[in-house]
Parts: sequence; structure tokens; C-alpha cells
Amino acid sequence: MPRTLSASDMVTPGSLGPPPTEPSDGEQAGQPLLDGAPSSASLDTLIQHLVPTADYYPEKAYIFTFLLSSRLFIEPRELLARVCHLCIEQQQLDKPVLDKARVRKFGPKLLQLLAEWTETFPRDFQEEAAIGHMKDVVGRIAPCDEAYRKRMHQLLQDLHQKLASLGQGPEGLVGTDKPISYRTKPPASIHRELLGICSDPYMLAQQLTHVELERLRHIGPEEFVQAFVNKDPLASTQPCFSDKTNNLETYVKWFNRLCYLVATEICMPAKKKQRAQVIEFFIDVARECFNIGNFNSLMAIISGMNMSPVSRLKKTWAKVKTAKFFILEHQMDPTGNFCNYRTALRGAAHRSLTAHSSREKIVIPFFSLLIKDIYFLNEGCANRLPNGHVNFEKFLELAKQVGEFITWKQVECPFEQDPSITHYLHTAPIFSEDGLYLASYESESPENQTEKERWKSLRSSILGKT
Repeated sequence: MPRTLSASDMVTPGSLGPPPTEPSDGEQAGQPLLDGAPSSASLDTLIQHLVPTADYYPEKAYIFTFLLSSRLFIEPRELLARVCHLCIEQQQLDKPVLDKARVRKFGPKLLQLLAEWTETFPRDFQEEAAIGHMKDVVGRIAPCDEAYRKRMHQLLQDLHQKLASLGQGPEGLVGTDKPISYRTKPPASIHRELLGICSDPYMLAQQLTHVELERLRHIGPEEFVQAFVNKDPLASTQPCFSDKTNNLETYVKWFNRLCYLVATEICMPAKKKQRAQVIEFFIDVARECFNIGNFNSLMAIISGMNMSPVSRLKKTWAKVKTAKFFILEHQMDPTGNFCNYRTALRGAAHRSLTAHSSREKIVIPFFSLLIKDIYFLNEGCANRLPNGHVNFEKFLELAKQVGEFITWKQVECPFEQDPSITHYLHTAPIFSEDGLYLASYESESPENQTEKERWKSLRSSILGKT
């Protein structure tokens, strides 16, 4: 019987120097952390550092870090408007006659910035106003080189395709929010069991990886910031974007569903021999998930097997070979802030960096712990320093964590999808919590007074019996 377990760089060196503007007095509080980027600065200075010129282009790491974190202080559409305005003002693009030599040096850098922005944060451009700002500034440089207009057209095409793809959502996205729940065991004649759909642990681990990567694909990096947005004391009194975390929240719901699906499949069979077979099957699936690098499904399976209605089935667990399960539990043990898991995750991340095949590139982290890490990073450091400057050093660390995740989620799944299995994972009815307990007590009778009272209460409320 298992013990109870709770589940609770993008640094690419720039080849050019910093922008030609000088920071105000006291602007740089500490050593620069990127080429020319201060560890803290006013928001205006950080925005200026994002703006390209004829002779300057910001580092890739700075672009990602600032675009990720700036939404804590300024809405993306307003930031884009200010960047475009600075470009027009500094390059004198509002003059009747343009300096073509200067524009031909500046134009490619502007288009590169817009390309990086739309590629990494496409949802920042869902509003027509944002598209309008881009068209306006590019339209001003287009007379100097017709290629700029063509590049802009291609950029917008790519953006629309990306937004359309993100808007489709993975299978079962809506249905999973409120899954069909069993409150009592259904007749065997109408219930389909997972082992009847897939009896190969490796195949199921592959299909779980399919589901994980498909769902991860829809999570934008900005959602990690928006999940913890509090009002900026120097900005408006209203929180920004706190409702724009749907994909992140849906992914967490998928984890919870998988936990309940595992517990449901275990509690459903009437005979303890069959229940033991299901447990051993899921232990093998969990082991294959570990080998693949799918730690989120691994933790969901372990959590499902550690739910009280499952863990109390002592007669069932007595028939299970638990050695492999205890090894997996040890890997995901929360002791020492999940020290064992973090070691395994670093190993998988290193394997991904040196991968010789697409299968070796897969890294799917235990998502709830990743969110927890980002939450404590956000809570542990102030967004602004006492002098009002933005704490850019904090956001570099945030960008490092989020950037690594973004790299992992972009991996193409190398396994062929089996629609019948993934459909079952998304749509199979699951027990409610009360239903799990009732099924558990029906499988193995209550052993103490607390369980007997709970069973009586459940039978009365669900079955209408006394």
C-alpha cells in the first residue's frame, strides 16, 4: 500500500552596442546584466533600450525578458504604440524627405524586432490597433525599399496563421472543464475500461505525451506573468490581464482529470485481482513516462494512485508488486523541495540539449511545481525598487525559467497519435470524489468507524439508502 503523497538561454549575445541614449541620474543600480541593460532602470529607459536604431539592435535575451515582464507595468498595445512612436521620432520618419541610407540600415532591424515580437507573443497582436501600429511604421519606411512591404505582408500572414492555430485548442478543451462524472459504478455493460482500449504501457505513455505537448503548445509565455499580476502601485489601481490565463488553467485541469481517471480505472473493477492488474499497468505506464521525460503525466498517475479511495484498498495492494512503484514515488518525493525530481529534470534537460533524436528532446515538467517556483520568484522579489525603478534583475531570472519551458513545449511529438486512445483520455467519464469513495467502500468494506460513517452518509446522499 502506498503512502500518501501530495501533489500540490534564451541568451543570444548581441553584436551591437547599447542605444545612444544616456540613462538619467541613478538609473543603473548595479552592474549591467546584459550588454548595456541595467539591473534596474525606469520603465522609460527600458523601453528605449528595446527600440532599434540604424546602428543598434537589442539582444535577443533582452527582447524576450522585457516583452515578457513589461506587461506588469504597461499593456502590450500601449508598449507597441510607444515603440513605434519612438522609431518614427528618432528616425525622423514623419519628414517629407527620408534619409534613405539611414532607413536602409534601420529598416531590417525594425522588421526583425516585429518578427520576434509576433513570433513569441502573437496574442499581443489580436487587436486591430496593434496591427495598425505595425502597418503605420513599416509603411513609412517602405518607400525606401519595396522589400520592406513584402516582408511585412509575410509577417502578417505568419501571425494570422499562428493566431488561428492557437485559437483552435486541443481536443476536449471545453469538455474537460466539466467532465462527465460517475457517482456510482455504472453497469459493466456500458462502461469501457482503458485496458480494453490500450493494454500496452509504452503506447499509453506515448499517447499521454501527445496530449501533454498538444496542450502545452497553447500556453503563451505571457500567461506565466499574467497569472500572478497584482496592481502596479505606480500605474492604475486595477489589475491587468488577470483573466488571460485560460490555457494555463486548462492545462492544470487536465492534470487533475488524469489523476481522477487513474483512480476511477482502479476503483471500477469489482474483483481485487482486476484492480491489482490495473494498478500494475499504471505503474508501468508511469515508468515509461519517466523514461520519456513526461514528468507531468508521471506525477498525475502517482497522485491518482495515492488518492485516499485508492490507497485504502489494502487487499488490492497486497496483490501488487510495488517495488517499481516505490522507486517512482521516490523520484517524485516532495522532500527537500522535490530534490530527486529536480535532479531527474536537469538530467532530462541535458539530454534534450544534446539529443540525437526527437525522442530524446522531450521534457515535460511537473507543471504545478513549475507554477509554484515562478510564484515564489514573483512573491520573493519586488517588481520595483524603492526608487521606483523596475527590478530588471528579477525579470531576467523569470525569463530564464519561462524561456526554458518555451523551448521544451515547442518540441514536436515524435510518436504517432492513436485517436481512439487520446479520445478516451479526453472524454472517458470519471468518478466524482464522493463516487470514488463509494466505489472504494463497495470494493473493500470500511475498516473503522470514520469510514463506516462516511460510507453510510454517501449511500444516503447518493443512493438514497439508509
